[in-house]
Amino acid sequence: MISWYAQTVIDYVVVGTVIVLAMLGIHKVLRKFGVGREAATGYALILPWIIGMLVWTIGPFLVSLFLSFTDYNVLQSPTWIGVDNYVEMFTDDRQFWSVLRFTLLYSLLNVPLGLFGALATATLLNQNVRGLGAWRTIYYLPAVLPAAATALLWRWMFASNGIFNFLFRPFYSLFDLEAPAWFTNPDLVLPGYIIMGLWGVFGANTVILLAGLKSIPRDLYDAAKVDGAGRFSQYVNITIPMLTPTIFYVLIIGVIASLQTFTQAFFIDHTRRAGTFMNVYIYQEAFERNRMGYASALGWVMLLIILLFTLLVFRSSAAWVYYEGERA
Repeated sequence: MISWYAQTVIDYVVVGTVIVLAMLGIHKVLRKFGVGREAATGYALILPWIIGMLVWTIGPFLVSLFLSFTDYNVLQSPTWIGVDNYVEMFTDDRQFWSVLRFTLLYSLLNVPLGLFGALATATLLNQNVRGLGAWRTIYYLPAVLPAAATALLWRWMFASNGIFNFLFRPFYSLFDLEAPAWFTNPDLVLPGYIIMGLWGVFGANTVILLAGLKSIPRDLYDAAKVDGAGRFSQYVNITIPMLTPTIFYVLIIGVIASLQTFTQAFFIDHTRRAGTFMNVYIYQEAFERNRMGYASALGWVMLLIILLFTLLVFRSSAAWVYYEGERA
């Protein structure tokens, strides 16, 4: 054990030394080519980030693109098969369409509900009431709690004998209904995940929207009051337009995050007849069935879908996003 730790420390020291020497070398080379001292120092200091980007981001990115055109099971060398993985995905893999449908339905329902809930919560937190700092802290907790622990907590709450069914038992008895099996009934799996997704309303999105609300100039509200505008009219005609850049940002982040949902479904065992999320399906193909090539193809298709939805939101922004000082 001691020798293993010693070897690890030596590896860290060697890598750190190589990076420092590379930084010094880049600095000297740039200085010889006439680059100013301050600029050369800046380029040298960002060299570790550039190396990390090339090795840990761009490298795997390009490798996954290559693997998507191969048959690769980790244990053997990848075999080039062209576009066969993509042909299988769209023609022979029925589970792919079920997974894609489940993921898109979840996103189309969860994103607008989450955005509306976050906006409503931020509006409430923007009021001048007693103990507001404590409320803001409480509502931000979902952003810092571990996702895995939260998923396990929701699994316990939605169990057949969990707290959710326990609290609603009088309602079920009143209408002579059976307690729902949230994760074994295919019709209830998607609503269950949507309810879980609303937990994220009380987190980073609320804080971001609250910051946007705080940045709106008070002069606009004062002028509106002088003109006789009520609170609802001020909210519709001042708050929402001035907040649209922040809403636009939260919408983009929400679309990307919902399409990449993984942790909840990974830790919650629900019936697969309802489908699952695309990232979970990619994980299953890669690490459970050892089909790394096919999983890479799925990942690239998912990337294109995310880019498509992001582009649609960007293209629509010209019709509803207002920037202060922007000329018509």
